[in-house]
This record gives sequence, structure tokens and C-alpha cells, in this order.
Amino acid sequence: MAWDALSLVDAADDRPLIERRAVMRGDVLEMQARTMIERVPQVAGIAQRWAVSPYRGCAHACRGCGARAGHRRLGLDAGRDFETRIVVKPNAVTRLRADLARWGGEELAAGVSGDCYQAAEETYRLMPGVIGALAEAGVPFTVYTKGPLVLRDADLLAQAGAQVAVSIAFVDERIRRAVEPGAPSAQARLELVSALVEAGVACRVLMAPVLPLLSDAADQLAATVRRIAGTGARAVEPVVLRLPPGTRGWYLEWLGQAHPQLVARYEELYDRSGLPSADYEQRITGQIAQLCRVYGMGCGPVVAQGREPLVAQLALV
Repeated sequence: MAWDALSLVDAADDRPLIERRAVMRGDVLEMQARTMIERVPQVAGIAQRWAVSPYRGCAHACRGCGARAGHRRLGLDAGRDFETRIVVKPNAVTRLRADLARWGGEELAAGVSGDCYQAAEETYRLMPGVIGALAEAGVPFTVYTKGPLVLRDADLLAQAGAQVAVSIAFVDERIRRAVEPGAPSAQARLELVSALVEAGVACRVLMAPVLPLLSDAADQLAATVRRIAGTGARAVEPVVLRLPPGTRGWYLEWLGQAHPQLVARYEELYDRSGLPSADYEQRITGQIAQLCRVYGMGCGPVVAQGREPLVAQLALV
């Protein structure tokens, strides 16, 4: 399968690369980060070009997650391993502070390689330090999450002037159970947005991924935007499903089992890099933009406002 692990073995030790370098605690693998600021793949569809991710892999097990390929580079598979073998960077805060000392101030995303408020964060508590480091450096950032645990850090996020983008792609619970089996329900995430807004956190909804032929009907889009509008979110940022290498095989295998009649249409709709047809994407995002206007919300990424750093910054080199 396309999502199988890459061959990263040597004659002396046939374990995956990550197992030879990490400290294993059950299914969690602790690995010291060499850098914390990583480039966001262009296919991801979000506004930021660079990201900070204390965790790699995600227990939310979303079938269309575009970060799955990262596990292949560690010698793990992009399917079940991505969902169950979470890589933790215990030195994330120390390493991030060192990276920020050379950073030019461009906006960062948090949580691209794995939700930074998934269950592992309850144990490792890395995000308060990450938020503090970014705030001290005056670097604008957006946290992408589905996890209600983000409320624990609401005060820190509000003080830092951070934005939080909660992912709610659809409100049909049957679809959620099929394609996001480990994630909170759409209702729980809608309530999370309301709670963040009430706590003074700048919050918008990442309406992603919109699933072709599964969650893209006009009535489905309208129901989702209507429910989002009731939360007080400032804007909706729509992203149609991407199927980059590592995600494509895992998602299409599921699609072939659950909806075999749709596989051929998906093959026509997506190019080799995993991007959907431009005409299709423009039609869907246009419909969502029109719905947002009806409900008085912005549509698209919010322009980040930089802050004066609390520590001296060096130019990016």
C-alpha cells in the first residue's frame, strides 16, 4: 500500500528509525527535537508557511489528515501507526526558544503535524511553555486543534494575542464517526468555540476538510455554517480535502470499503500531488463564502497582527 512505512533499517538493527532514536513509553515515543520550526507543506491548504508541533501523529485518527506522511519518514506507517504511536518532543520548549532567537517574526502555526491538544498533552503539558515562548518573542501564531483541552490554556492564549482555529468540517455525526473516529463530536467542538470566544480568545473555525461527495452538498454546507455562526466565531476558513502521499492510500482504502462507487470520481478529481480540481475547490469555497456573508462572518484566513517582542530578537539567518 502507498501508506506503508519506508524502509529505514540497517543490518545491525532492523527496528524503525524512530525506535532506535527514541525513548519508548508504551505506544508513546519520546524523541529530542533538533529544530521546532518546520516548513508547512504547500498542499496543507493553510495560510502559514511555518509551523511548531510538539507532537507528531494524532490520536484523533482523522482519515484525511494531511500530516500522515511524516510518520513514514520515521520508519512507521502512515496509517495505524500515525494514530496510535504518537511522537513527543520533550525538549520542545527549550528548542523553540533557541529557534525563535533567530526567527524573523513570520506568523507560525501550532499543531500541524499532530493536534497539540490531543490526549498526550494532558501528560506532557508542553503547550503552556510553547505559548509562553511565542508570546515572549512577539511572534503571531495560530493554534489548530479539535481538542477541548485547549480551554485549559485560554487565559495564556488570550494574553498572548494568539488565534485558535477549531476544526469543524461538518455537523453530521455519522460522517464524523466514520472519518474522525477519535475526535470529539461536532457538537463538542461547537461548544468549545463558544467557550473560547467567551474567554476572550480570538477564535475562528477551520471548516476542513470538506469531503467531496460526502459532506459537500449545499444543505450540508449550509447546516454547518449556520451552526458555526451560532458560536460567535469571527470567521470560517474553508479547506477542501487534500490527499498528499501518505494520506491518499489510507483514505482511498477506507473509501473503497465504505463507498466503492466514489473511488473512480476521486481519482478524476485529484491530481498527483493530492490537490483537488481548481474548479471544484473554487465552487465549494465560493458557496461557503456566500453562506458566511449571510451570517455576518468573515471567510478565509485572518491576517495576523504582530506584537512587540518581550525579548531581543536576532534577524533570521
